[in-house]
Amino acid sequence: MPLYEHVYLARQDASAQQVEELTAQLKGVIEGLGGTVKKTEYWGVKSLSYRLRKNRKAHFTLMDVDAPPPAINEIERLERLNEDVLRYLTIRVDAHEEGPSAMMRRAERDRDREERRGERGDRFERGSRDRDRRGGRDSDDLDGMTEE
Repeated sequence: MPLYEHVYLARQDASAQQVEELTAQLKGVIEGLGGTVKKTEYWGVKSLSYRLRKNRKAHFTLMDVDAPPPAINEIERLERLNEDVLRYLTIRVDAHEEGPSAMMRRAERDRDREERRGERGDRFERGSRDRDRRGGRDSDDLDGMTEE
């Protein structure tokens, strides 16, 4: 059977639970028509490049599918009818990617970067915000100095 990667975008107003239920429904349709879903990844709510049906954000979900073409046609038909689905894209691939997808690796890398940033704190200590306008010195530096 052919291998596919299927990504769909759901409205930002839908809850994560509703998106998971939709994924389970699509998975059931695929399995009912003789296919299998190898992997599903919920990528979370992400900003869109432009508005789609008055939505600026959407829930992204990826499914790696091993199914006959009629199963893909059926899930795409169901997504066209579902108001919560903004867009979908199905691509035929030669082989499924092992491990997490590029989006999940990116999210993991961003999390690691945030953790490292939290460990080292601010790189630069900020000086007193009360600066003297004349010389750019702290007001503490001006104690003991007299004007001529």
